Amino acid sequence: MLPINIESIFDGDSSVEWERIEFKKGWNPLAVFHSICAFANDFNNLDGGYIFIGVEEKSGKPILPPHGLTQMEIDKIQNELLNFGNSKIHPPFHPLAFPMKYQDRMILVLRVPGGENRPYQTVKGLGKNSDRGYYIRVLNATVEARGQKLTELLSLAQRVPFDDRFNQNAGLDDLDFDLIRGFLKEVKSELAEYAEKLEFEQLCRQMNIVGGSTEGPLPKNVGLMFFSSNPSQFFPQTQIDVVKLPTGTEGSRIIEKTFYGPIHQQIRNALHYISTTVIEEIILKDPNKAESDKVLNYPYQAIEELLVNAVYHRGYDVREPIEVRILPDRITITSYPGPDRSISLGKLAVGSLVARRYRNRRIGEFLKELNLTEGRGTGIPIAIKAMEDNSSPPPNFETDEDNSYFIATLPINSAFTSGGASGVATPILAPEVTEFLNENAVSILEYCLTPRSRSEIQMELKLRDAKHLRERYIYPLLEAKVIVMTDPTHPRSLSQRFKTTKLGKSVLEDWRKRTNSIPRLLFDE
Repeated sequence: MLPINIESIFDGDSSVEWERIEFKKGWNPLAVFHSICAFANDFNNLDGGYIFIGVEEKSGKPILPPHGLTQMEIDKIQNELLNFGNSKIHPPFHPLAFPMKYQDRMILVLRVPGGENRPYQTVKGLGKNSDRGYYIRVLNATVEARGQKLTELLSLAQRVPFDDRFNQNAGLDDLDFDLIRGFLKEVKSELAEYAEKLEFEQLCRQMNIVGGSTEGPLPKNVGLMFFSSNPSQFFPQTQIDVVKLPTGTEGSRIIEKTFYGPIHQQIRNALHYISTTVIEEIILKDPNKAESDKVLNYPYQAIEELLVNAVYHRGYDVREPIEVRILPDRITITSYPGPDRSISLGKLAVGSLVARRYRNRRIGEFLKELNLTEGRGTGIPIAIKAMEDNSSPPPNFETDEDNSYFIATLPINSAFTSGGASGVATPILAPEVTEFLNENAVSILEYCLTPRSRSEIQMELKLRDAKHLRERYIYPLLEAKVIVMTDPTHPRSLSQRFKTTKLGKSVLEDWRKRTNSIPRLLFDE
């Protein structure tokens, strides 16, 4: 459906500027494609224009009733539009075609939005070896750009970043006012107090997340990424997958959790999940030192910087999610595509890099407003410093010759591997673990101070459903590392037992101190 009122066009009372409208009595492919090229070049940033085929004009005004087209003519024009759009315009460009009836006559309306890859060229003639030219609109005429006009047009040649492009498949209704208002309040924008007083379109235009003409406003991709409830509707696979492999890539147990929604919420939710289920802290007591050292298996700041970096620099036109893999000895964060070719892996490894261009400059602006990134290429240097401060091995970065992917790897701190620490490692209880465990879960820890089989736990707790026991209690306790399998390499072994860990014993001690009681077996179905 056209985003304009066609009656207002023909009545001469239109919100569409007249330099954005052209009438054609019939199908003249050369003239039409010159106009398509001109509207696509959008020299004055008016969001393209409209071409009415089947409508004759005189002195710039339509002659009514329209001349009209037959259905056969409309079909032929649409076929030639497809073919010519691929072969006669460079880069390839296709307008939107709308056949419609007006005053009992069929006409064809072409909606030609400003192109995302300007400047465009098209043929000067229909001969086989015809030269190409750049065309623009000057008032209500289509002309070839020459001299200063051509120089100005070519200055617009920089490719519009994907996040700053209009999305032709979305409308204002796809933007969520509550998400916008919440963002403005969080960043303490003065616009927040006026948000409810402004027309929604005006608010969006002020935030530069909507553009285009007044009769057909279009959300920008960045607006949909931050302020639509389901960005993956417009950008498939816009999500963060966190995949845990407790026994490594060869193991049979995989725990997956996927985070959807606005991209800044994805970041925060994924980071919260990782911080509460992955990050651990231990105290290293060295007999030769009076003070103790605290180290983390992975510093939160390093994970945060690299995950935000992946969200910031990924290609949202590439249908691949960001994947965070939690392995026994490392965390990997994979995104697509790889870094700009101006950035070398050697410079990345030492934190010395200066990006010549940014893939998603608007995303960076919003992430900086939310204090999720500093921008200016500081994310990777901060991650490297966080690993160094935690006495962890440096991160590793990987891509291929085509820069088609980017993998950042954080090795686990050696204190969490057998024989890696000098001194005694004593687990301490993280507040997130205390919050996660309830009385029922603590009761399992009490029972498993002596290693127990799954069936023994089930019988002792009088639970009828083995699946219920595994999913509600066993798996979460394993993830929290308060119990372990006595034979982790064979999860389904008949001799498998579950045993409370040092961290689990700390949970019990903490529980007793806080509740002044011994856990009771209080389980329900």
